[in-house]
Amino acid sequence: MFLSEKETKYLKLRGIIHLRENAMSADNQQGRVQLEPWYISGFVDGEGSFHIALYQDSGVRSGWRVIPEFHVSQRESSKHVLEEVKNFFQCGNLKPNHRTNPKDVTYVYVVRNREDLLHKIVPFFFQYPLRTEKSKDFLLFVEVMKRMENNDHITKEGVKEIINLAYQMNGQGRYRRKLHQV
Repeated sequence: MFLSEKETKYLKLRGIIHLRENAMSADNQQGRVQLEPWYISGFVDGEGSFHIALYQDSGVRSGWRVIPEFHVSQRESSKHVLEEVKNFFQCGNLKPNHRTNPKDVTYVYVVRNREDLLHKIVPFFFQYPLRTEKSKDFLLFVEVMKRMENNDHITKEGVKEIINLAYQMNGQGRYRRKLHQV
């Protein structure tokens, strides 16, 4: 994201961005900026989610693939903020939210890689905690990640326990499987 000097000064004074260390070097005359960590935490509190995806897969022992995901979404007009979040974390992907729905004009930043979740996303939100109900979802997400580290997700019983935790997240999610389906 490139800003004018006036825009940069305004956002810096409000603690939303800071200049990268080499921002004023000769090879970077345009003043590249990076979002502040507390801004990202607040932004995710409003626009993000921690999610556990569940897919039937005969190729795994439990019959179900458990995929923890971190999402942040925005309208296309604010896609640049998602790009800055992606640049900040140095991981994940940015894509149209619902490619098959022409009325959906949102983009989503998604991190699915477990190593990135464990070593970048989770530590960040322990250092810069969420302040809303979403903080409970985050702690449940961390518990699922711990159980996956213990390989609980490879047994049918472990998957059921993970689903019970996941069902406590994100209020009354629309796309939930019934537990008896597992």
